[in-house]
Amino acid sequence: MSHTLFNFDKRVRRISRRNRKLARGHVNFIDGTGIIRQRPRRGLRGLPIRGLMLIALSFFSFKGLLIAHQGVVQYEDRLTLLQEGSIFEQAAAWAMQIEPVAMKFAAFLSILV
Repeated sequence: MSHTLFNFDKRVRRISRRNRKLARGHVNFIDGTGIIRQRPRRGLRGLPIRGLMLIALSFFSFKGLLIAHQGVVQYEDRLTLLQEGSIFEQAAAWAMQIEPVAMKFAAFLSILV
């Protein structure tokens, strides 16, 4: 009797686990016998490339706007002040250094500013 009850509990746990996975999303498919079945969707689908590109675009346009507004000389003076500060300020100076992409944005935005 206890062996039968153990197998029943094991089956109930397996079915509950599958139902929890199916509740998060599923895909229907037809198996080899022609029966429509449901397969749980996979959890992670990869990196959100579109979101990362939007963040990078925003970052470079912000840097370009700062360069266009302040000018290259004043912007570099502020970067040298940051490089002399704490470790966080040095990291910010490294991230905010001038590169060709930011200069292209600055050239484009200088017309608007």
